[in-house]
Amino acid sequence: MKVLVTGGTGFTGSHAAAALAAAGHEVRLMVRDPAKVGQVFPLYGFLPDDVVVADMTEPDAVEAAFDGCDGVVHTAALVDLRRRSARAVEEANTRGVEVVIGGAVRRGIPSIIHVSSLSVFLAPNGPMMSASSPIVDGASAYARSKAAAERYVRGLQDAGAPVGVCYPAGIIGPDDPGLSAMTAGLVSIMTSVFVVTSGGMQIVDVRDLAALLVTLLELPPGPHRYVAASDMLSWPRLYDLCCTLTGTRPRRIRVPGSALRVAGSVGDMVKRLYDFDFPLTRESMDVTTGWPGADSSSTTRELGVTFRDPAESLRDTLTWLFVAGHLTAEQVGTLAQEAMSP
Repeated sequence: MKVLVTGGTGFTGSHAAAALAAAGHEVRLMVRDPAKVGQVFPLYGFLPDDVVVADMTEPDAVEAAFDGCDGVVHTAALVDLRRRSARAVEEANTRGVEVVIGGAVRRGIPSIIHVSSLSVFLAPNGPMMSASSPIVDGASAYARSKAAAERYVRGLQDAGAPVGVCYPAGIIGPDDPGLSAMTAGLVSIMTSVFVVTSGGMQIVDVRDLAALLVTLLELPPGPHRYVAASDMLSWPRLYDLCCTLTGTRPRRIRVPGSALRVAGSVGDMVKRLYDFDFPLTRESMDVTTGWPGADSSSTTRELGVTFRDPAESLRDTLTWLFVAGHLTAEQVGTLAQEAMSP
């Protein structure tokens, strides 16, 4: 089928486009900056030749991008943690889903996939999340926008629209065009200090997420919902994995979860005076110290899509970060030696 991929030069969108092409589908990219196409896709040995320039909030441009397509994968989203950008984030992400997903439904496109987020279910220290968990309104503009978009998509599904949804955990992997949040976080902990605290995290390899998106697109049309997440990692376990993989010992400090939550509250107050795009907020610290875990077993059981061991994803991501110049040989240790060996 011919598939429109929004956010086509982003981390998820570019990997999804490459995976769709590898599976034999025709791909049309929807991007805001066409110059990025030539910068991003040589990484995959695939250069899309069907590119449309449009913003996800522009109905006429998006409607034109649908021409000839019988599938849509919506990965585009605005992520900005600055307080002054809150309204723009909420409006762009909510409107983008209405224009892209709602427009595809009205157009009668038979296979439509929306990339949501586990944040729509997230209650720190609450029950384990699944695709059937209740929707939760987060404190940040981004979380609120994703929850609003989720409710809109659920309404379309309830009305019989052929919309599938996936809910990824933190996305990492090689070939990240713009150093997305999780990849940038990994760079930070390898170059400055690794904070070990309570709770933990889950990741999903972008290559596995792309495989899931292809599978969802190829399912019989219906209201599908699936989680994309690998096994839970405590923060001490993540630190140990990084040490084992690199043969190094990044600087580490232990901080009680309660202290990080207080720091997040202070960060919220500081943002009212001095705005900054850094996740030092009460919400982010609640998540850091109280991630409840997400169950992706139904994704593997029902679709056959598996999620690789976090150690493999971390190894490949750290190696790529070295090769791409984001980490030094000293910081990645033995992985640099492996990358440079013939």
